[in-house]
Amino acid sequence: MSQLFQIHPDNPQKRLVAQAVEILKKGGVIVYPTDCAYALGCCLGDKQAMERIKQIRQLDDKHNFTLVCSDLSVISTYAKVDNSVYRLLKAHTPGAYTFILNATSEVPRRLLHPKRRTIGIRVPANNIVTELLKELGEPIMSTSLMLPGEEMPLTDPYDIRESLQHHVDLVIDGGFCGMEATTVVNLVNDVPEVVRVGAGDVSFFN
Repeated sequence: MSQLFQIHPDNPQKRLVAQAVEILKKGGVIVYPTDCAYALGCCLGDKQAMERIKQIRQLDDKHNFTLVCSDLSVISTYAKVDNSVYRLLKAHTPGAYTFILNATSEVPRRLLHPKRRTIGIRVPANNIVTELLKELGEPIMSTSLMLPGEEMPLTDPYDIRESLQHHVDLVIDGGFCGMEATTVVNLVNDVPEVVRVGAGDVSFFN
């Protein structure tokens, strides 16, 4: 049976944030709010937790997981970033974007697309996520909470808990955080390519 924490979206309670991070560190899978929609997350190095997320969403090995990072300084550890890409990231983070970048050797192989050594990177504009990442001290391995057969992500924490209470360890109720997924931008090549149009403004990339 999953736990449910009500964490204030503007002033996250440190005690609950610390408890949520403890659940992550013990191998837990959590549902947490972002600036676009609710997401599933676990610790970066936890293979078993990642497999649980794949089962929940019925994902195959070709799915690109996203590393949710606290800020740009963390990104360079996990993704190869040159000056032009750095400027572009700086202009659009934090925000409703997932950027696909070439991964460094710090990223576990199982998180990568089998044919392309790429990784999705996100820096959300959400106070709860910011505090979780600060307490955890590393990125959260993440994917949007889109259940099999559904076209839209779940948005109500109580509905989420009812659906997933035997599959996740914690649902964080951070209020309504939207129904739209992130805009995905591929920065692997010289020219940015919008792969999916979502909540983030795409006009800059066209």
